[in-house]
Amino acid sequence: MDLEPNETEALVLRTARDYAERVIRPIAADLDRDKDIPREVLRGLAELGLMGVNVPAALGGAEAGVVAYALAMMEIARACASTAVTMSVTNMVAEVIARFGTEAQRERHVPRICAGEYAAGAFALSEPEAGSDPGSMRTVAERTEHGWVLRGQKQWITNGAWAGVFVVWARTGGPGTRGLSAFLVEGGTPGLRCGRPEDKLGLRASNTVPITLDDCKVPADALLGSEGEGFKIAMMALDGGRIGIASQAVGIATAALEEATQYARERKQFGRSIGDYEAIQWSLADCRTELEAARALTLRAAWLKEMGRPFSAEAAMAKLYASEAANRICQRALQIHGGYGYVRDFAVERHLRDARVTTIYEGTSEIQRIVIARSATR
Repeated sequence: MDLEPNETEALVLRTARDYAERVIRPIAADLDRDKDIPREVLRGLAELGLMGVNVPAALGGAEAGVVAYALAMMEIARACASTAVTMSVTNMVAEVIARFGTEAQRERHVPRICAGEYAAGAFALSEPEAGSDPGSMRTVAERTEHGWVLRGQKQWITNGAWAGVFVVWARTGGPGTRGLSAFLVEGGTPGLRCGRPEDKLGLRASNTVPITLDDCKVPADALLGSEGEGFKIAMMALDGGRIGIASQAVGIATAALEEATQYARERKQFGRSIGDYEAIQWSLADCRTELEAARALTLRAAWLKEMGRPFSAEAAMAKLYASEAANRICQRALQIHGGYGYVRDFAVERHLRDARVTTIYEGTSEIQRIVIARSATR
């Protein structure tokens, strides 16, 4: 594995960094306050190829690879974690459809995601009583002579109110995970209703809603993959999604460390910059070391996926370590800021709030440890 980006990866990185610095970072605090992302910001990501980084060019994607996607996610998250998670889920939906969809499904939805015709994509797996345990899912899909009817509730659906297409999981067979199937449901389909956006601690500009499927009718060709294949599709998608969240955590932590380092240079106490004191130096040294370790784990997982090699355990390691390291780094960065870190005039408090959920979604830290342990003892 070469840790230096190749020409394509470097171009994607520069493109993402330029857009993040020029367009997103200046308004990130406003997005957090207003709890919204302007659609033109999302369209701008699409126009740069950042809504389908690892999607084949024939379907409108950038076809730049998984490492390029991870690098782009780090840059967008460094500016605004809410925008990054919107981008992450949309990329995940595009990749899932590109991999498991029929030719008609791919041609209908993937170019629209990549081009920004759809503001975003949504991944509807979790339910009020089925989070870490998808086998307890209660949403059902009933086959009819005209297609399928979906009934149930979903929870924590990122991009739910904005999505042009949802990947929705429902039970088509018996109990457990073997009875699950996946469906493509277009935004605005009768019977699909979004609830009130969640009032979250962090990622406040990202749209997160519950959705209700109330006799939601979809055609027979809305089935994604084969009937009963839903759990396999979800797990493969989540493996890749964990690389995205690890990258997001690295981006958040990078921003927090940069701001803490700058503050330590400028803030003076007892006649000296606080960065001259050993306590602050050691804190910054720990932050930098953990950040580089998180970045390396994340890029290795991305590289393994790109090479077509097994990467589930490595993605879990990256997600586990990067998310928990990001929380520690943001905590230290706020502490270095002292009282100023506790007010919204300084971005470090937003980074701490945004980092917290990275240990929860796309599989909690506890679930990642189970995945890693199973791999080690298999």
